[in-house]
Amino acid sequence: MFSFSFRNRIAFNYIISTALLIFVVFIVIHHIVEITVYNSINADIKTEVEKHFKEISVKDGRINLTHKDEWKEREHNTFDVNPVFVEFVDSKGKLIDKSPNLKDKSLYLTVKEHDNEFFDTQLDGKIIRQIQVPVYDNNKKAGYLIVAMSLEDAVMVINSQREILLIAFPLILLVLFFIARIIAGRSIKPVSTIIKTSSEITKDNLSSRIALPKNKDELYQLSKNINELLDRIESAVEREKQFTSDASHELRTPLAVIKGTLEVLIRKPRSQEEYLEKINYCVSEVDRLNNLVDELLLLARFENQKQYVKNEEVLLNSTILDVTTRFAPKFQNKNITVKTDFHKEYYVKTDNYLLSIIIGNIISNALKYTPQNGNVTISIANENGKTVCKIADNGIGIKKEDLNAIFDQFYRSEASAHSEIKGTGLGLSIVRKLCLLLSIQININSTLNEGTEVILIFP
Repeated sequence: MFSFSFRNRIAFNYIISTALLIFVVFIVIHHIVEITVYNSINADIKTEVEKHFKEISVKDGRINLTHKDEWKEREHNTFDVNPVFVEFVDSKGKLIDKSPNLKDKSLYLTVKEHDNEFFDTQLDGKIIRQIQVPVYDNNKKAGYLIVAMSLEDAVMVINSQREILLIAFPLILLVLFFIARIIAGRSIKPVSTIIKTSSEITKDNLSSRIALPKNKDELYQLSKNINELLDRIESAVEREKQFTSDASHELRTPLAVIKGTLEVLIRKPRSQEEYLEKINYCVSEVDRLNNLVDELLLLARFENQKQYVKNEEVLLNSTILDVTTRFAPKFQNKNITVKTDFHKEYYVKTDNYLLSIIIGNIISNALKYTPQNGNVTISIANENGKTVCKIADNGIGIKKEDLNAIFDQFYRSEASAHSEIKGTGLGLSIVRKLCLLLSIQININSTLNEGTEVILIFP
């Protein structure tokens, strides 16, 4: 089985279709030439018939030449120069007279069904075309005028043309193949560029891009799509690198704190109170570390994993109340008032477990960033045919220029200004990822030192 290159396959397929077209064209040309040649001969024979009908007279059922001597001296005397043959026969086929160029040969008289019809026959082994025209005397057939012309030249022309076409056909196809191969090579040049660029791309070199062709055709669109794909891959790899770097940093911090605290404890004997204080501090750092690992695992688990998403009918009111009940002790410690505004029961089609994580992270942020004696308001309503949940607090708020970055992993707005507020910067990243999985639209409105409102719009 031959293995053709893509360029050769294009050229080969082009040649196949072209060969069929050329074959049909050649057949048509051959038939047109053949018909034209025969029509020309037929016209010449008809002219001879008309001319010779003027040179005969019919009397008492006999055919007579009006100027017999002149007729014998005309151009029919030469066989090769002007091969037109004329013969007169009576109604029984008996020869009356014939052109001198027939010499000792006679034309063939066929059955009467072929009267006034052209047909091919042979004379002395050479092909001729003839017609037999009845001659009437008072509606009674007196005999025939038979006129024939040599077909040798015509047959030679037709055969020569056929041979030329048969020889030209493969030559034309061969030339067209090489032309098509060159054109195909130029046409698929962007493909070669794609192959070359693809071979240069590695995990450490994602900056290469394919030069877009000038013509905005399918190859242009393919090159553009591949470049866009490379953009997405490069962006994803950069985010992955940044995530790995940030995660490593975040994991090292509590470990370094725990190690430093324990090293301080073993330098010299401490009181029981000091041991308890440092151990409790280490436990809190371990809890922080556990929380960070849980959040990292959660991000990894739901990275575009739509197959794990359930679609069930969930009572939104109940999910929110379950989450607020779980955070109730922490709200009480900060004396934060939680207000709920539910006019009726609201059901949504979503994944209950993932929804509880979304609500939990949003309420957790509201709890962390709302000061003592603050307020958190949770409301649900129908707006424009959709269920809308709003969770608002009167906390420290977010600067306007930071709103576009709050969904980035490990990003914390004004983290240094509020070092007392602990966090990993992963909560809203998890919320956004889960909202994308559940097709929930999330919007955040915030004003610095006034508060933040998170809006969830369910499909």
